[in-house]
Parts: sequence; C-alpha cells; structure tokens
Amino acid sequence: MEKSFSFWEQTSFLENFDVLVVGGGLVGLMAAYQTKKQNHRLKVGVLEAGFLPSGASTKNAGFACFGSISEMLDELESTSEDELLEVVELRWQGLRLLREILGDDAIDYLPYGGFEVFKKSDEAFAGKCQEQIGHFNRLLAPITGTADIYAATGPVFITEQGLGDVHSVIQNKLEGQLDTGKMMLNLQRLVQEAGVLLFTNCKVEEIEAGSPHHTVHTNQTKFIARKIILATNAFSKSLFPELNIIPGRGQVLVTSPIPGLKLRGAFHYDRGYYYFRNIGDRILIGGGRNLDFKAEETTDMGLTALVQNRLEDLLYEVVLPGQRPKIEYRWSGIMAFGDELKPLIGEVVPGVYSAIRCNGMGVAMGSQMGKTVAELVLSSL
Repeated sequence: MEKSFSFWEQTSFLENFDVLVVGGGLVGLMAAYQTKKQNHRLKVGVLEAGFLPSGASTKNAGFACFGSISEMLDELESTSEDELLEVVELRWQGLRLLREILGDDAIDYLPYGGFEVFKKSDEAFAGKCQEQIGHFNRLLAPITGTADIYAATGPVFITEQGLGDVHSVIQNKLEGQLDTGKMMLNLQRLVQEAGVLLFTNCKVEEIEAGSPHHTVHTNQTKFIARKIILATNAFSKSLFPELNIIPGRGQVLVTSPIPGLKLRGAFHYDRGYYYFRNIGDRILIGGGRNLDFKAEETTDMGLTALVQNRLEDLLYEVVLPGQRPKIEYRWSGIMAFGDELKPLIGEVVPGVYSAIRCNGMGVAMGSQMGKTVAELVLSSL
C-alpha cells in the first residue's frame, strides 16, 4: 500500500528539489554541503539507506593517510606516475579540506604520523622501499609543500612502540588519525544547519532519469529533482550496473583498553593490506581481504573466521607480542575499487552525476570529491 503524506509534509519536505544526493556518507554530505553553501537558494536533500550511514564512512579505521611507499610502488605497476600524483593530490587536498571545514577538535585529529611496517621476512622489499624514500620525497614535495615527508626509523622506534617480528619502519610525517564517528556526527550537524534536508532509512530502489526532472524511487516515497548526485560508492552498481566498480569488504576489530599501551600512530603492514592504530589506549586492527579476494568482493556486511583469526594473530604476534587483550568490537565496512586508480567523478547519464570509487581512501579524498561533484552540478543548473 502506497504511503500517504499530508499537504504540509508533501510541500515542505518532499517536493521541488533542485539537487538530491543519494548516499549520506562523507562524500554525499560534503557534496550536499558544498552545493548548498555555494547557492543557498537551492533546495538540497540527502537520501541515506540506513539508520546510520551504511557505507564505510563510520566503519573505517580513521586513517588520515594519503600514500605509503609500498602502496604507491604497487599502484605504479598499473598506472602512470602522472595519474598517481593526481590521485595523491586529491587525497592530500581532501584531508586539508576536511580539517578546514570541521576543525581538528571536531574530528579528534591527532598528528601522530603514519608508519609503514615491514616484517622480518620482507627484508628485501623493505630495502627496495627505503631506496625510494628520496624519490618519493621529491615527487610529493610540490603537492604537500614539504620536502621531508618520508624517513626510515631506527630499531629504537620499534622497541618504543612495542612491536614484534618487525624488520624496519618507514615514517610518513604528514599523516595522522581521526575519529570518524565524530567526523560524521559533526558533518551531519553542519549539513542540516546549512539547510539541507537529510532523510535516513530511505533506500533508493531506482533512479528514473528524465528531462528536465528525474524521479528517485525509494522504499518510503518517490522524489523529484532537477539533478542527482550518486555518492553510494560500492552500492552504486545496484543502480547503474555498467559502472566500473568492484566492492571490497574490510573487516575490523578493536580491543578493550590496554594499560600502559605504548603504540601511537597509524600503521600500515604487508603492503597496506593490514592496518592498525591506537584509539586512546585501545588497538584497532583491520584488513585481510587479500586472504580471499573473491569472498571479500561483496556488498554484504559480515565477518569471516579466516580474516578475524588472522587479525587476532597479527595483533598478538606483531602489535602486542606477549599480550592477549579482550576483543570488544568487531565489524565490517564496504569499500569500492576499480580497474583504474582514479575515482569516478562525472556525469553517468544526463543530469545524474557520480562521486564514487574511493579505492579504500574515502577519508582522505571524500571531502574533495564532494566539492568537485558539487561544482559540476552547480555549473549545469
């Protein structure tokens, strides 16, 4: 039975949208905020499928990172140096924009640095990456304005952090960490204060493109809008199957508080397939999709014994050798990857624009992606 709405509900909440954003995560909210900020007369709404943001925005590890050397070396095997630099710059700009708009206190940003950890069995690869420190410092200096980004740490650092089975560490001095729950909570407040309407538990089932208006069919009602912004990352393929998107599930766990915890910072391990950091005196550790890529190419939330057991092994053997803290939280989030490193920002069909495919770097590039797609839409109105 079709839902009925009052005259007041229909005219104030549901009609005459200039721009509708599908997806209430970081990219979607930033796109809505930038659209409304640059033209306050527009009626802008956000449609979020979940009770809380249902993508990765509140389920990620909270890494404020833009590129470790091993990951960039891997990326250069399938992309050009120019394209890599373009994407790294997008990540760098996105982090700066996020901090500028919300402020470091609101997102609990901590400039502890980023650290790439090499296990003892990876000594040869560690040496290869260390040889590239000078090259990547020169390469990224025009983007960051800093010539001294990466540096090799000594064995004293490994001891101070309490790490085990580690050969060496490369530091990224410009990276940090943040609280993505606080980030999204404060971004929602900012967006609503700007006058954007936010609808949760509103799952988009079909986008019916038309001219001059588009119809968005949801599980609640249908909406009409002049322009649509698609910001649902891996979930976008259900609406436009032709999109070049491969989902990737990331599994995470968090320990109980650990008295006297030494570790501080955002750490990448095994070419970035694993990552860990402190949250106060807790440890967050995640990753492991490389254990079974096909099984983790899914939009289904869930946990697997294969990945969770490996995360625990890494926690007990490398991060906290000799300790076995209680695991208090476990969850998963869905990322979007593709055949290209660059995100998909542009017009999908006339009047429908996308800002998707963050390739696991949504926290870094999401704010700039939202701004870029908002400017594309505004230029078309």
